[in-house]
Amino acid sequence: MEFLNDSVQLSRCQFALTAMFHILWPVLTIGLSLFLVAVEALWLKTGDVDFYRHARFWSKLLLLNFTVGVVSGLPLEFEFGTNWAPFSAMSGDFIGNVLGFEGAMAFMLEAGFIGIMAMGWNRVSRGLHFFATCMVALGASLSTFWIMAANAWMQNPAGGHVAAGRFVVDDYWQAIFNPGTITSALHMWVACLETSLFVIAGLSAWYLQRGRHVALFMKSFKTALLAAMLVAPLQIWLGDASGRAVFLQHPEKAAAMEGHWVTNPPGRGADWALLAWPDKARQANDWSLSIPDGLSLLASHSLQGRVKGLREFPVANQPPAIPLLFYAFRLMVLIGFWFLLLTARTLWLWQRGKLTVSGTPCLRRLMLAWVASMPLGYIAVESGWLVREVGRQPWVVSGLLQTAAAASNLPAAIVATTLLVYVVLYSILVIMFVILARRIIRKGPDTGLDPVPCAALAGQD
Repeated sequence: MEFLNDSVQLSRCQFALTAMFHILWPVLTIGLSLFLVAVEALWLKTGDVDFYRHARFWSKLLLLNFTVGVVSGLPLEFEFGTNWAPFSAMSGDFIGNVLGFEGAMAFMLEAGFIGIMAMGWNRVSRGLHFFATCMVALGASLSTFWIMAANAWMQNPAGGHVAAGRFVVDDYWQAIFNPGTITSALHMWVACLETSLFVIAGLSAWYLQRGRHVALFMKSFKTALLAAMLVAPLQIWLGDASGRAVFLQHPEKAAAMEGHWVTNPPGRGADWALLAWPDKARQANDWSLSIPDGLSLLASHSLQGRVKGLREFPVANQPPAIPLLFYAFRLMVLIGFWFLLLTARTLWLWQRGKLTVSGTPCLRRLMLAWVASMPLGYIAVESGWLVREVGRQPWVVSGLLQTAAAASNLPAAIVATTLLVYVVLYSILVIMFVILARRIIRKGPDTGLDPVPCAALAGQD
């Protein structure tokens, strides 16, 4: 009951709900738009009509996903003013401009061309249609950069100073390209691509193991698999780089992620807690299963690297919910290595000549593993955002503005009511999405669909 009377915690819960729900949709939009660029390019280059049919089929799911993403993202824009007015007043000169860049430079580019991409088939020339598809993909990817630039600034405020309670930008370049922007933007962009590839491959596997359109979906499965061969190890490497950046820039967050309480002395490595139960009240782990010197190796690539413990920081500045950070981080990492293992196993079978249309019935377990992996990318993304955002607490802008001071002074009853309304509305959106997506998937692609000859489209640019 105490929680229901705390407007700050209710506002945090509301923003967490809206943000974590909204992020589900851009993730697939970004990766699927890039996949559509690839299959449409393959169709134009090879003339293989199967790639044309793939482009038509997957674009339906992209359009549906994009629509839900737009609707679910609208409340976030208003919440900055309603629930987080002090934060908006303090940081608006930077955050407002960056989010404006995202809207005008990225979202409008994506929204402006998605109609041509979705409904321009056989109405505009092939070149113009491919250009529209590329612009949708570019706009979606640019959104990733601008959103991550804004969030990275909140983690690493740079490029200005605070005067009269407001952040005044002195150098936009330094503020946008703060110490966390590049690593976080790349890590998030590749996460979107990896998640989408496993959704595409998993859905293709669903068709394959049911014997539907086997020849067609073997092509999309192999296309996604080849991309995953590059993306899965790249994401692990980027994750390692991002993790090391956290140890350098936010050692208190890194220590919470790892359940590391005591700084290791010189000449001795820090143990890595593979499993543990951190207890903030005791400033120690209740129990742990550790690997000697493992944390020093992960944090500094040295067996004796110094890693600050959480006890080095005041309790008031330590992140809350440390067990949540600890296990959310490990879940994200585990999923990343599972993706690599599943990709490697499938490539090995392909190299041995077993990944064929005729051999699909013998690969039932493998196909089921791909189907079961479809939601894992989303879980990893949500886990990563939990670590990123909860780990920043008690600050909303690190070192400049605490969360308690950033929230609007609203009656708790009003915030609780709007929170409940969002739960209901988002539940309706999910139900509608599932119904419509299920209809598209059950119907499947139109295998009799053929492109209009180029001559018939002449002069339509």
